[in-house]
Amino acid sequence: MSGQDDLQEQKRMGTTMQVFAWLVLLALGVFYFSDLLDKQHNPNQNLRTSYGEEGTLEVVLQRNKFGHYVTSGAINGKPVVFMLDTGASGVAIPAAVARRLGIPRGRAFQTRTANGITTSYAANLESVSVGGIELHDIPAGITPGLQSEQVLLGMSFLKHIEFTQRGDTLILRH
Repeated sequence: MSGQDDLQEQKRMGTTMQVFAWLVLLALGVFYFSDLLDKQHNPNQNLRTSYGEEGTLEVVLQRNKFGHYVTSGAINGKPVVFMLDTGASGVAIPAAVARRLGIPRGRAFQTRTANGITTSYAANLESVSVGGIELHDIPAGITPGLQSEQVLLGMSFLKHIEFTQRGDTLILRH
């Protein structure tokens, strides 16, 4: 009987090792594909800034697979993810992101969005940066209706820079 017990124990160990190997393989696959999906959503995670003509700063963004320009950046020196939105008059910050960044709500005001009229709260940002382009004293709105972690980078920032779209790239100059 002892030989049969040893055989059973070896089978259990073998099954346990197979399950463990599959779990490790699955975890590696999830890690790899989640990174791949993140890069497809935000292909501009590691921006390079160069100097263009006349000493202007240039940042080149790649369009994501959904046709949007999404990029990593910073508000008041803290990292955020921006979606460039030329149809937005200002920088629109989801309430959860504003809390994480420690941005206080100012006066309430009405905004018109694709989903109708909503209440936002005024805010003033010390700094907003995309790559090496950093602007100061930018008006913004904290918008509780935005359920994403992305900040809409609207015209209160974009009107201060020149931007040119060519194919799937957007060149920002300041």
